[in-house]
Amino acid sequence: MGRKKFYVVWVGVRPGIYASWEDCKLQVAGYPGAKYKSFDTDEAAREACEAGWQSFKELAKPSRRSVREVRPAAPFIHESLAVDAACSGNPGDMEYRGVHVATGKEWFRVGPLRQGTNNIGEFLALVHGLALLKREHLSLPLYSDSRNAILWVRMKKCRTKLIQTAANAPVFNLIERAEKWLRENTCETQIFKWDTQAWGEIPADFGRK
Repeated sequence: MGRKKFYVVWVGVRPGIYASWEDCKLQVAGYPGAKYKSFDTDEAAREACEAGWQSFKELAKPSRRSVREVRPAAPFIHESLAVDAACSGNPGDMEYRGVHVATGKEWFRVGPLRQGTNNIGEFLALVHGLALLKREHLSLPLYSDSRNAILWVRMKKCRTKLIQTAANAPVFNLIERAEKWLRENTCETQIFKWDTQAWGEIPADFGRK
């Protein structure tokens, strides 16, 4: 039996995530301009679906950028900074933090902030980590377990679909500051995708699953 795949349909009869090619095919066969792709994990499919076709298309493009996303050889680099976010609800109370992998020491923590999302927290955590490493003149690599957040940082734009309200105004203020920092700064920090399947939960995980 072949490895199970998950299929994202961005443009089709009924956009969404499908667990079989047969179901996916019903949504895209003969549909003008259908946009769809298979993924190895449900997590990757959900992130790609939420990011949208245009965002995912940007991920596939080669680009010249100051922040580089690469896949390091196993095992992970202990002398590094890991970031993660947690959100109680979607939207809900959101927080994020950075942890020094070698020592397990928490280097920063923000929140909880009202009416945020996990993806926003992951994005803000990465930018916070980048800014901290640059300010302290540290050459450590950064780990995140969110492809979506890595993509948004690379694009210098938080592609959230969350609607701004009075309750989450502080969250959007942080987003604005993070996007401004990305536009105005360059750095050579490498961002690595944390391999949860091989290494377990990222060291900055909040342990609330």
